[in-house]
Amino acid sequence: MVRASARRVLVHTPYSAAVGELKLRWGAQLDARPLRADGDGPDDDAVAAYVAKYVTKGATETGAGTDHPPATRHDIESAPVSEHVRTRMSTCWRLGGLPEYQHLRLRAWTHTLGYRGHILAKFRAYSTTYAALRAERAHHVGHADLPDAITERHWRYVGSGHTPGAALIAAGIAEDIDRNRVVARDSLRAGGDAV
Repeated sequence: MVRASARRVLVHTPYSAAVGELKLRWGAQLDARPLRADGDGPDDDAVAAYVAKYVTKGATETGAGTDHPPATRHDIESAPVSEHVRTRMSTCWRLGGLPEYQHLRLRAWTHTLGYRGHILAKFRAYSTTYAALRAERAHHVGHADLPDAITERHWRYVGSGHTPGAALIAAGIAEDIDRNRVVARDSLRAGGDAV
């Protein structure tokens, strides 16, 4: 059923003057095997290892981009990521600049390759919650009862950004960093050593 469904799935994207209409389908690779409670099929350890492999592959090999959104296209070009990830980030940035994709906020999520969610989902009715996992982790490491722990539950917004003086300093540092990146990139392209 999964294989038959995957072969039939075809999604047409809305027409865009920039990219036209795209047809999206599943690729040729599809691994669908039944998981059974009676022990017929992969065991629990095999399933856990399989899931862990792809969760960590997504987190380490692609790095999901960078840990902060780029401010300019140059930030993508100088990001310490693989060429594959850089291409995906550039695509998010380019598409995010098109009016028909503005609602997706792709530029704001370029650093995560356009993905705005969490790699794992927890549902109370199906699985567990992050609160339950944190409690179990604390219990496991022997910190189930922390009498001296203080939990702050009332937060308030006090502001963001720099003071005017700190903003000038930060802008100067950002300009220096940007200038150094350009010099290093130009030096590497010219075949020399970056200073």
